[in-house]
Amino acid sequence: WEDHYFRLMASMRILRMEIPMSFTMEFLEEEIQKTLSSNQLSETSSRVKIIVHRNEGGLYTPVTNDVSFVITAVRIDEDFYLIKDQFYEVDLFKDYYVSPSLLSTLKTNNKVLNVVGSIYAKENGLNNCLLLNTNKQVIESLNGNIFLVKGNTIKTPPLSDGCLKGVMRTQIINIIKNLPEFELLEASISPFELQKADELFITNVIVGIQPISNYRKKQFVNEVSKTLLQKLNVKIRLS
Repeated sequence: WEDHYFRLMASMRILRMEIPMSFTMEFLEEEIQKTLSSNQLSETSSRVKIIVHRNEGGLYTPVTNDVSFVITAVRIDEDFYLIKDQFYEVDLFKDYYVSPSLLSTLKTNNKVLNVVGSIYAKENGLNNCLLLNTNKQVIESLNGNIFLVKGNTIKTPPLSDGCLKGVMRTQIINIIKNLPEFELLEASISPFELQKADELFITNVIVGIQPISNYRKKQFVNEVSKTLLQKLNVKIRLS
């Protein structure tokens, strides 16, 4: 929650929204609990979404930077993250590219590229697609951050390449840093590296870690994914 809260506050500042004095971590947490209670979800695992929007008025130039917010919650089936061993195929989405900037790292509802990419994936029988930035570097998947394993090195694109500043990305990075058997690199990933990798996986807060089984003609294992997922679930139990 702390990671989510501070990412939200930073995003609002970048988008020049006025942050109300009442928007403390405690206030928003209480509002989340109220929403869960109203929907009879207090005793079950749920997906909570907070959307903050600028108040009505103006076209491209807003007449106000004051904000309102909406909280929604839906039940999810699992209390902990489960490893996904099933077939999961990805390919590159090359119709459009992400222009790397501070704005591209934000979690916003301006994700038309991801929507078009998801339709492309469905039309081509793919489970997901990997996005490229304008420098033709792999930066993320349609719905999460990407990690590449080669030997004892785990690599993920840096924020400067334009990838989303994912909360689960941060959690996984912190777990890897505490594992002496692995070396973490935040460095650009070339498309040519994908087929040379031992393992590829996607991270987001809903699935936790999604191993990729196939990219073009290459098949991948998921041993590191399993190890990290176990560490993640231990962290959840202790929190």
